[in-house]
Amino acid sequence: MTFAREVKNAVTVRAALLVIGVLALQLLFIASYVGALHRPDPTDVPFGVVAPKQASKQLVTQLDGLPGGPLDPRAVSDAAEAHKQVMNRDLDGALIVDPGGTTDTLLVASGGGTVLANSLGKIVKQAEAPQHRTVRTVDVAPASPDDFNGLSSFYLVVGWCVGGYLCASILAISAGTKPANRQRALIRTGVMALYSIAGGIGGAIIVGPVLGALPGSLWGLSGLGALIVFAVGMITLALEALTGIVGIGLAVLIVVIAGNPSAGGAFPLPMLPEFWRAIGPALPPGAGTWAARSIAYFRGNALTGPLLVLSAWAVVGIALNLLLSMRRRPTGPEGADGAREAAAPGGSSLA
Repeated sequence: MTFAREVKNAVTVRAALLVIGVLALQLLFIASYVGALHRPDPTDVPFGVVAPKQASKQLVTQLDGLPGGPLDPRAVSDAAEAHKQVMNRDLDGALIVDPGGTTDTLLVASGGGTVLANSLGKIVKQAEAPQHRTVRTVDVAPASPDDFNGLSSFYLVVGWCVGGYLCASILAISAGTKPANRQRALIRTGVMALYSIAGGIGGAIIVGPVLGALPGSLWGLSGLGALIVFAVGMITLALEALTGIVGIGLAVLIVVIAGNPSAGGAFPLPMLPEFWRAIGPALPPGAGTWAARSIAYFRGNALTGPLLVLSAWAVVGIALNLLLSMRRRPTGPEGADGAREAAAPGGSSLA
């Protein structure tokens, strides 16, 4: 047998295409992470200004005109309202001007991202220095001392996402990517739900009682974790049912390559380039990271949006799995998704 024929027999066209796909994912991984995180500059950070009416407009204009446009300032009626908006996550910071003195107060929330809170301090101090004013920083939602740079929420969510698509991948590898019928699709959904509950509770216990990395409601984080794992798992199962083993790569593309760098974990959303800032909240890692920080540090505020996003991924995943399980499957070798879906002894299969 010639060498060329040996290569052709050893590396099928399907294998070659899959290898090319893996190479594409590898290059996209590098481009996505480096592109999103290599230059974290704050841009259009929602920022409040509390000052006497005449000075407020002037200060807003001054902050809005800072080089590079780091702030998106707007006037706020009083200090209490500024504090409320920061805690509601409508603002990332606020400057409260003291009209009778030279020391102003900067409100930040390091629980939403330590790097952003520190950046706001530097920006405001530099802007106030020419007016010979000093700044006192007050952290209204401080990150836990055991939560370095506010990263624990992000790593927790990454773990939940990894668990979701790994569980779905194992179900596909062990019993075929396409469920043979609606009953098997429902069984897979049930298995995924049970796994998600266990994963959500386990993750919350590790970061809470075991490591003390995150404060907040244990059961709130557990519920969030279960939803994240289930959403990622079900969309992975749907992609596998739709495209076969390629679906695993598509799940990695959505969750890991696009989702992780845009999640606002290492650097909060206002510090990311525009593209990643736009897609982050719509993907499971971004929605999950925002929600985890809200539960841990912001009294559960601003949860509706990310929970709806995660629920939408879960619902779409369930619907696609059920619809694809009802699709007529060709008989014969070409239509079988491998013998992996053959019935187990007794005429049934787990999934």
